[in-house]
Amino acid sequence: MSVIERAYFSGGCFWCTEAIYKRLKGVLDVKPGFSGGNIKNPSYKEVCTGRTGHAETVEVIFDSSQIDFQLLLEVFFKTHDPTTINRQGNDIGTHYRSIVFYSNSKQKELVTNYIDFLNNKIYDNKIVTEIVEFDKFYEAESYHENYYELNKTQPYCDLVITPKVEKFEKNFKNKLIID
Repeated sequence: MSVIERAYFSGGCFWCTEAIYKRLKGVLDVKPGFSGGNIKNPSYKEVCTGRTGHAETVEVIFDSSQIDFQLLLEVFFKTHDPTTINRQGNDIGTHYRSIVFYSNSKQKELVTNYIDFLNNKIYDNKIVTEIVEFDKFYEAESYHENYYELNKTQPYCDLVITPKVEKFEKNFKNKLIID
């Protein structure tokens, strides 16, 4: 039986994060947007100023009978650098910070335990990913939706997103949607 759930992740540019999660079996939809700030209905331009408190975030809508939150976490931490504050590569600013938004106590416990595991066994540098209770998600303007698929030849997509997607597909090939 299908159980539809939502998860919210901020891991740098939402174009990258959206492109990755859209490829997973059990993920029904991914929406780019903003969360974690104090301004209602922010625009992309406003968020990029760094004055809204929001981070670029994706809403992942998934069928938990096909994919679980733990795998979504694993993908999140393996597809961005959770040890850098307010940046991913050349993308710099508070709106690029690393955050997992939890919706319930089980998600919070899974995130906390997974970060503890990664800090103790995997990473030399401490993980700086914020663990924040989910409050509100604001969808980004429509031109951000499916950005990578529609703009693969753009330099940012070609130089930044494509290598991330290729690495993800190699590492999670048994979890991908087969076209």
